[in-house]
Amino acid sequence: MGDEQHEKIQQRAYAIWEREGSLHGDHERHWQTAKEEIEREAALPLTADDALPQTREMDSNDPLTVEALALRTGITVQQAQDLIDRMGDDRTAIEDAARSLAVGGRNFSK
Repeated sequence: MGDEQHEKIQQRAYAIWEREGSLHGDHERHWQTAKEEIEREAALPLTADDALPQTREMDSNDPLTVEALALRTGITVQQAQDLIDRMGDDRTAIEDAARSLAVGGRNFSK
């Protein structure tokens, strides 16, 4: 397994762990689930951008939209949710803020 794929699986497993309440002791299942999800996605002709609505708006109530933003920009699911909740539905502004957050390492959720 390449370093890039390992990193993707690690990030996805962490997101699954967070989504399920951050309880310890199930890391092997989280890793396996993440690996299977990434393998399925690799087989699809879609990118994360394709999975988002084609409008300029984001729906903070749609967990797939929130998770796609997190995966695409390298922030946590909670950070993605916080950005969408605080910034409204302007997709461009949220994407820019998420990328800045990922690069700067700042945490807008506090």
